[in-house]
Amino acid sequence: MATRLPNQISRPNSHLSITNSQQSKSTGISFRPPFKQPKSTGKLALKCSLVDQQSPSSTEPVGDIKKLVDFLYEDLPHLFDDQGIDATMYDESVKFRDPITKHDSIGGYLFNIKLLKKLFTPDFQLHSVKQTGPNEITTRWTMIMPFVILPWKPELVFTGTSVMGINPKNQKFCSHVDYWDSIKNNDYFSVEGLLDVIKQLRIYKTPDLETPKYQILKRTATYEIRKYFPFVIVEKKGEKLAGSTGFNDVAGYIFGKNSTKEKIPMTSPVFTQAFDKEQSNISIQIVLPSEKELSSLPEPELEALSLRKVEGGFAVVSKFSGKPTDEVVAEKEKSLRRAVLRDGLNPEEGCMLARYNDPGRTRSFIMRNEVLIWLKDFTLEQNFL
Repeated sequence: MATRLPNQISRPNSHLSITNSQQSKSTGISFRPPFKQPKSTGKLALKCSLVDQQSPSSTEPVGDIKKLVDFLYEDLPHLFDDQGIDATMYDESVKFRDPITKHDSIGGYLFNIKLLKKLFTPDFQLHSVKQTGPNEITTRWTMIMPFVILPWKPELVFTGTSVMGINPKNQKFCSHVDYWDSIKNNDYFSVEGLLDVIKQLRIYKTPDLETPKYQILKRTATYEIRKYFPFVIVEKKGEKLAGSTGFNDVAGYIFGKNSTKEKIPMTSPVFTQAFDKEQSNISIQIVLPSEKELSSLPEPELEALSLRKVEGGFAVVSKFSGKPTDEVVAEKEKSLRRAVLRDGLNPEEGCMLARYNDPGRTRSFIMRNEVLIWLKDFTLEQNFL
């Protein structure tokens, strides 16, 4: 089971506050610059449609929009918990749109929230709240929804922005329009949006094991941008990115071949890392449980093994299934690198292959693999908030 941190990122210009809440499993290319707010134009530019019908002065600035920004920072994290949002801050005729849902009243708005809460128990992560117009606030978020109705319990992952229109007469929200990062056509009703949902229902076999902690910041049609938190690995020099040379030795370390004969719980995935584009320097790695500190770990019996702390950082990740041959992995890496360069990101050299199942048995079309490329010069403040 992939361990993710559903973090709420605090207000811009303040430190980042991390909140651990659950463990869960976890990609089309955005043609907008990364993390730019979408323009609320076209037939779904509903930022203040109710006011447009009632008042010619709907463009006058809201009295104190900062209070509404602060309100959303405090209120939206309660979207799916027992407290819920403060419905008194929304017009009775608030208009809600996302690519596959439409409501035109506060009752419908609340019904949609209640239905999602019942079917999925969503994990909503608020990243930022900004004023983007005289009567408009835009939020950025991630929402992870476990689909427990199906036996394999797939997860629906959506990231995007919500454009909140404000009624200048009463300073209440009169519209809420969602834009998903994973599709181009965000109009209601979007067939592309429906297909995006269906695509995420496919089976991926992922063992119920701890993985490095990460947060999904953005999900496009082809890749995710993740923030990885520090983790510790045991590693040995390998031969091929898709090979398994050295796996038995690194696995032996956690099975008790160490200075204290300690048996350490297995984790997932097995990483194979190429440190250069020629793939001349390969390392095969097993991640150690998060409670283990580098300083307190027993020494490996084999001199060829080493322990190392990975400081984490930001990475782009593409998920796929089937047998990850060298040819398949090379093509996945090239495709991923082209996509992120086209989107204005700065990938490092080399890549990592993550195999969530035994490297010697990853042949099934349902078994989960990932290609990961670390990003450089990527900061939340410049690229995200």
